[in-house]
Amino acid sequence: MPDKLTPASSETVSVRRLSVSRGDSVPNNDRFPAVLARNALGDARDDAAVRRLMEGNGWGGTWTWRVFDFHHFHPDCFEALAVARGSARLILGGPQGEEVEVKAGDVAILPPGFGHRQLSASDDFAICGAYPPRQEDYSVIRADEGYDDAMLRQIASVAVPESDPVWGGAGPLLKALRDG
Repeated sequence: MPDKLTPASSETVSVRRLSVSRGDSVPNNDRFPAVLARNALGDARDDAAVRRLMEGNGWGGTWTWRVFDFHHFHPDCFEALAVARGSARLILGGPQGEEVEVKAGDVAILPPGFGHRQLSASDDFAICGAYPPRQEDYSVIRADEGYDDAMLRQIASVAVPESDPVWGGAGPLLKALRDG
């Protein structure tokens, strides 16, 4: 069994909030920003340990892979993304969003409706995803499918996570999300 992963100190980690306005093809989220903590997991490398950490903090439906290379969003869940290995260039917030470089140890939470896409990645890039309880059975909506008022109501009705995927409880990612 791989070693247990110890996150960076919740007292010293810096969390960035990223708000992007609703676009023609991606709704994003009117209430919550995306949040990104750099080097939250140190130089992670062990995807099984990253998944176990998030599962231990009440987030399930974990997987390891890449981010889709097309703009998409999930109208029915919050999504934690933790980079286990390598680096990638993502765009967060749909076509009108912001390009960000992520690397091993970085962790983000995307609120329901928030667009994301992988633009490029190192050969060894691996990212782990996880979802709060009762949100593991989520939908993937491609930006070219669009959205309507019913989907906006669905996005607004998704329950806010009760625990931080990295630090548990009311950790810094969850606090930044709620304070959005």
